[in-house]
Amino acid sequence: MQVVNIHEAKTNFSKLIKEALSGDEIIIAKGGKPLIRLTPYKDELPPRKGGQLKGMMKISKDFDAPLPDNVLKQFYN
Repeated sequence: MQVVNIHEAKTNFSKLIKEALSGDEIIIAKGGKPLIRLTPYKDELPPRKGGQLKGMMKISKDFDAPLPDNVLKQFYN
């Protein structure tokens, strides 16, 4: 992690961008207090869509029926 003040950041902006793109964490500070984190831009992920498994799975009509006593005993012993 590299902390630089605003004046140094303005003077060496291109160099700081290269360092951030190579994976270094760059923090720009004012008066010794961190203000900004310089990081590479990442494209946003596309919105998720549902339904890819439609028709590929079958759920039994009694999937939510109570479990048999012998199975329940295994959970509550």
